[in-house]
Amino acid sequence: MSKGTVVLAYSGGLDTSCILVWLKEQGYDVIAYLANIGQDEDFEAAHKKAESLGAKNVFIEDLRAEFVEEFIWPSVQANALYEDRYLLGTSVARPCIARRQVQIARQEGAQYVSHGATGKGNDQIRFELTCYALYPGVKIIAPWRIPEFYTRFKGRKDLMEYAETHGIPVPVTPKAPWSMDANLMHISYESGILENPKSHAPADLYLMTKNPEDTPTSPDTIELEFRQGVPVKVSNLKDGKSKDTPLEIFNYLNEIGGKHGVGRIDIVENRFIGMKSRGIYETPGGTILYHAHLDIETFTMDREVRRIKQGLGIRFSELLYNGFWYSPECEFVRHCIAKSQESVEGKVQLSVLKGQVYILGRESPKSLYNEELVSMDVQGDYDPCDASGFIKINAVRLREHHRLQGDTADKK
Repeated sequence: MSKGTVVLAYSGGLDTSCILVWLKEQGYDVIAYLANIGQDEDFEAAHKKAESLGAKNVFIEDLRAEFVEEFIWPSVQANALYEDRYLLGTSVARPCIARRQVQIARQEGAQYVSHGATGKGNDQIRFELTCYALYPGVKIIAPWRIPEFYTRFKGRKDLMEYAETHGIPVPVTPKAPWSMDANLMHISYESGILENPKSHAPADLYLMTKNPEDTPTSPDTIELEFRQGVPVKVSNLKDGKSKDTPLEIFNYLNEIGGKHGVGRIDIVENRFIGMKSRGIYETPGGTILYHAHLDIETFTMDREVRRIKQGLGIRFSELLYNGFWYSPECEFVRHCIAKSQESVEGKVQLSVLKGQVYILGRESPKSLYNEELVSMDVQGDYDPCDASGFIKINAVRLREHHRLQGDTADKK
């Protein structure tokens, strides 16, 4: 007798294929769910494989457009960076994937959802907090936290043996000695030989970007047009090519960034669950957008609003990284950031060359830049004596600070 129906976040790889069969072995009816968020995947083969392994039903969902518009664009508006460097490509994909998993579970009357995330990583938290937020009564089966599972499968060798015993097709090509996660936003690499933080990344690791040393010697010059803080058009000023739908814009920026080796980072970061991990990321289109948006934002946003918004961007990045996209506090922060973007409108021209993004110029009908006011050659309405008040206030503060320092030094 069935224990119930479970919707499994399924990739078609070794881990989730074994988990699918293991869940059936435990007495569950399994629905396999695979999200297309831009990864290089043979979706038809994955569908056939899930059916052959006994999945009760298989859902393959194309989420690319909503991934860009509903998840990547808010991250662009926020200038989202985790710990000053990571553009959050994996983090931002998880609430998108899990939201559709929950919708399928509700639609199919499934009491359970499951995933193949490791018990040491962040993804288990991101998946599960989304599921609990959107389907409060759901029960989650996390095999890598179930002793009967993780004591049985201590590594890839045990999974391979299980696959052979149960007729699960496995890749005939050797597995790369690291873990990889890919989507439209980025590719991440971690674990395996990368766990030694001193080890350099192998030259053949990167799949999304060319080695900057091997990229063209002449730049691509592009113009990005923004409205309410999100890109609405990209134009290549060199060949006249342009894109104006969200998915096309992002794909094109990935193409240009990848061609010129933009967006590679190698970092050690703090996982939410309390350990440091080494990650290598390549985020070509996202890196171009980060620089362009930052530029148009500073051009059009009030100074004091932007100061508050910077703090909100940091808070948003932490909430996103830690899996709280659907929390009330994250919804509030996103609302505030979106409000701050109402006047972030205009065009940014930039060049992309040898792994770098160079801002060339910008224009906006909502610019707060006053060329006449700032000019060194035109007096305009500005009275230079106005600066004396700022100087006097700060001079008192600085004199007092250094007087006290001098008194302290004399006493020593």
